[in-house]
Amino acid sequence: MTSPPIVLRLSGITKRFGPLVANDSISLTLHKGEVLALLGENGAGKTTLMNILFGHYVADEGSIEAFGQPLPPGSPRAALAAGIGMVHQHFTLADNLSVLDNIAVGTESLWRPRSNRAAAKAKLLDLARRFGLEVRPDALVGDLSVGERQRAEILKALYRDARVLILDEPTAVLTPQESASLFDTLRRLTADGLAVVFISHKMNEVFAASDTVAVLRGGRLVATRRTAETDREELAELMVGRALKPPTPAPLEPGEPVLTLSGVTVASGHGRPLLDGVDLTVRRRQIVGIAGVSGNGQTALAELISGLIHPDSGTMALKGEAIGNASPAEMVRRGIARIPEDRHAAGLVGAMAVWENLIAERYHDPAFQRFGLIRRGAARAYAEEVIEAFDVRCPGPDARTQLLSGGNMQKLILGRTLAHGPDLILASQPTRGLDVGAVSYVHGRLLEARAAGAGVLVISEDLDEILALADGITVAYHGRLTPVLPHGRVSVRQLGLLMAGHWEILPEIVGEGVP
Repeated sequence: MTSPPIVLRLSGITKRFGPLVANDSISLTLHKGEVLALLGENGAGKTTLMNILFGHYVADEGSIEAFGQPLPPGSPRAALAAGIGMVHQHFTLADNLSVLDNIAVGTESLWRPRSNRAAAKAKLLDLARRFGLEVRPDALVGDLSVGERQRAEILKALYRDARVLILDEPTAVLTPQESASLFDTLRRLTADGLAVVFISHKMNEVFAASDTVAVLRGGRLVATRRTAETDREELAELMVGRALKPPTPAPLEPGEPVLTLSGVTVASGHGRPLLDGVDLTVRRRQIVGIAGVSGNGQTALAELISGLIHPDSGTMALKGEAIGNASPAEMVRRGIARIPEDRHAAGLVGAMAVWENLIAERYHDPAFQRFGLIRRGAARAYAEEVIEAFDVRCPGPDARTQLLSGGNMQKLILGRTLAHGPDLILASQPTRGLDVGAVSYVHGRLLEARAAGAGVLVISEDLDEILALADGITVAYHGRLTPVLPHGRVSVRQLGLLMAGHWEILPEIVGEGVP
């Protein structure tokens, strides 16, 4: 049988940043109708390679052909004109514009007397319906949750009628049913000739969606496999260069409650409340996982527990003691440690040194200040201890944090979170965007904290993560939470239905178990 024509050819792509070789003579081909999964650890060179393809970077060596024609280097306009669309790992949307304006911008001539917004909106809504991606065309991007912004990014690429689509973690905010629908749609589109490069850290997605897998490690292409001819263990070992055994939770008897929410409601100021009568208990030696599509109250719940917002009604108690409108600093003093949803925007200050970020929540402690002045020597010594204990790979405590990879940034946050033996760990999207090796490390540390007596609340849109860690699972929908369901009493299908709002199946789960 004749092979489909090649639509993209990358030949000998090399990119250096000073002494660092981010891409080392990488050659890849993508065929018409093919879904190519690109795997690799954080810092392996995946995003650099795709940024070269899309024109954001210029390769030091090598060339790219799109549909048989040379692709001019360093020109996103040329990439778009060639039919290449990309959903970036970090969002490229303007907060002060609507979803529709963000998606349609650049698709009409500046000399056109007026924009045809009605046609643009109709096309957007049609794409949203076809892909099962809920979107509010007239909403300001600045008012959207992280998940809603990612959906807008996916639609922005599809809106431009791309013939080659680069997707970086596109399903992080979708239910299992929505992910399956997206994969089905990708298959229908690839049958008509669309080619897809699919960057993902989720093995189940790789096997569900891809035809071919390319693995990068240390900036080099180490293997290309037909998806049907490999398995999870081989791919994981190719990614990290060693055999990898994911940590598994040992059975533990939960202890006394460390967090109790009773009938907590937080008003939004317009329409539906952010949290609506939430009841939740997290105990020592227990991990409770909150599943749900982004934008259903998870951010408000994390802000409430962090002390950033306060309940309008209901009560919150820590270790049996009711608390009022406590500040974030007071919540830290009471033993709450947090892993923020967005490590770049809320977790770390990129321009600050590693040691400064590590003491950011405790700079007032006597160990780190005297007479109002920071004890830099003590802070640096502490940072060196955390760097070694949590395997943070960086030049040292004085390194600028923004130079760290995503996995090492998360290790830095973990060190800050766990080094003081917290009573409650609030982990929001703790492994978003991390490779399989970093995911295994983060999960192992959270399980160690559980074994040491901490209560852990994991808020994640990754069902695999929830199922791997949680002793009990609750689902967020429209600001409400289901009762905590024992891990073994609910199936992935049922979780997906609950995430989509089908709470009428709760009696089936609670009363009769999993069918």
